[in-house]
Amino acid sequence: MNKVYANADAAIVDIPDGATIMAGGFGLCGIPENLIDALQRKGVRNLTVISNNAGISVFGMGKLLHTHQIKKLIGTYVGENKVLEDQVLQHEIEMELNPQGTLAERIRAGGSGIPAFYTPTGVGTVVAEGKEVREFGGRQYLLEQALTADFALIKAWKSDRWGNLVYRKTARNFNPMMATAAKVTIAEVEELVELGDIDPNCIITPGIYVSRILRGVNYEKRIERRTVRRED
Repeated sequence: MNKVYANADAAIVDIPDGATIMAGGFGLCGIPENLIDALQRKGVRNLTVISNNAGISVFGMGKLLHTHQIKKLIGTYVGENKVLEDQVLQHEIEMELNPQGTLAERIRAGGSGIPAFYTPTGVGTVVAEGKEVREFGGRQYLLEQALTADFALIKAWKSDRWGNLVYRKTARNFNPMMATAAKVTIAEVEELVELGDIDPNCIITPGIYVSRILRGVNYEKRIERRTVRRED
């Protein structure tokens, strides 16, 4: 069983217009750089993207904003992305903002087969508009629905050809939960190793969740905002 694809273009060849896509990453950390570039080259349009944020104006998912390929973004913040801000204000793109923990749990629930859950986060705010609110133990909770996708585009550090994945430090972020919540999970990795080279105790995402693997190239690993200490 070999899930390895030659490159990112081959791995995303069947993603159609109108697809719902989960994209891993937090800011620019742990994003699937090669798969995002392949989506831009393919030119698929009217995408619904589920991602913590949309990168920055010139990198990450921000590239797909420039080419107007995203119809709707489900995320947690606008961040350092002026293009996203402008498109939202001009009603060129629909933006559904979630509390960050709620977004994480909606994705995790989707991967676990849980259709919805109650959370106190957002009660009494605009987040609760249009949602069911119930009381448990004297406290109010609102109902949040799980999230799933047609495709999950994720980034990992290391994989074998069966798709057993290991992530590195904070680049892990949303990637493991997204891997479980899509019909097709495509993982780009920095290192491809032989079966048995990964200690089973170190595997974070079992290969059963991963449909396709590719080894990424030319990673830039940019930083959203570099902050350094001033010299005395």
